Amino acid sequence: MHTLLRLEEWAKFLLCFLLSLYMSFDWWLFPALLLLPDLGMLGYLFSPRWGAYSYNFFHHQGIAVLVGVAGLFLSLPLLQLAGLILFGHSAMDRALGYGLKHTQSFRHTHLGLIGRDGKKVPVVKG
Repeated sequence: MHTLLRLEEWAKFLLCFLLSLYMSFDWWLFPALLLLPDLGMLGYLFSPRWGAYSYNFFHHQGIAVLVGVAGLFLSLPLLQLAGLILFGHSAMDRALGYGLKHTQSFRHTHLGLIGRDGKKVPVVKG
C-alpha cells in the first residue's frame, strides 16, 4: 500500500508538470519554481507552532486547488501556475515521505517521523 500511495503522488506531480507545459509555459519554469513553497519553513524561526502553520499552509493540497481554480476563474495564468506548483510540490514531498507538520516539531509529520535516526521526537512547547 505504501508504494501505491507514493506512486499516486508521483503521478500527481507529473500531471502538474504536464499541465504547466499544456498551458504553454516554458519547460524550465515549473522546475525552477518548484521549491518556492518551502519558504513556508521560515515560520520555524519563530516557533514550532508557527512553523507548522506556515509550512502546512504552503503544502496543503486544498489550498493549491483553491489557488489554481481562482486563477482559472480570474483568467490569470500565473495564478494557475502557482496552484500547479503548490500542488506538484506537495505531491513530490509526500512521494518522498515528507508530510504536513505537527506543531510538536519539524520531524513529526502526518506520514510519521522523518530523519535518519529512529529516536522519538521530543515534544516542544510553544
